[in-house]
Amino acid sequence: MDFISYAIPIAGAAIAVFLAGFGSSIGISTAGQAADGVLTEDPDKFGSLLILVALPGTQGIYGLLGGFLVIFKLGLLGGTPVSLNLLQSWQIFFAALPVGFAGWISGIHQGKVCAAGVAMAAKRPETLMKGVIYGAMVETYAIFGLIATILLLQGIKV
Repeated sequence: MDFISYAIPIAGAAIAVFLAGFGSSIGISTAGQAADGVLTEDPDKFGSLLILVALPGTQGIYGLLGGFLVIFKLGLLGGTPVSLNLLQSWQIFFAALPVGFAGWISGIHQGKVCAAGVAMAAKRPETLMKGVIYGAMVETYAIFGLIATILLLQGIKV
C-alpha cells in the first residue's frame, strides 16, 4: 500500500467533508441568529422556525456522504484496500470536490435565504412554507454537487 496513493484521495474526502460542513455551519449560524431575534419576541415560533434554521445543515450531510463514498471506494471500511495508481488517486481526489464546493457555497447562501424566510415568517406566519421553498431551491445545487461526486466516483475503475 503506497502512502501517496491513499493520501491523495483521502485528502479529497476530507476537503469534501470540511467544505460542506463549513458552509452548513455558516448557513445554520446565519439563519439561527435571525431566528433567535424573532424568538426573543415570540418564543412560541421555535417549532415553525426550526426547519428554516436546520435546512442549511443538509450540505454537511452531503459532504459527509461524499467522504464516506470515497472511503468505501478505497475499500478502507470492512474490505480489502484497493490498489491504486497515481492517476486513479487524483481522479478520486477531484471526484470528491464537487460535493464539497457546492455544499460550501450553497450552505452559506441557503442560510441567507432561510434568514430572510425567518424574517418573513416573523411578520406573516402563514408565509413560512414560502421561505422553506426558497431555501430548498438553493438546496438543489448542493444535491447537484453530490450527484456529480457520485457519478464521477462510479466512473473511476479501481
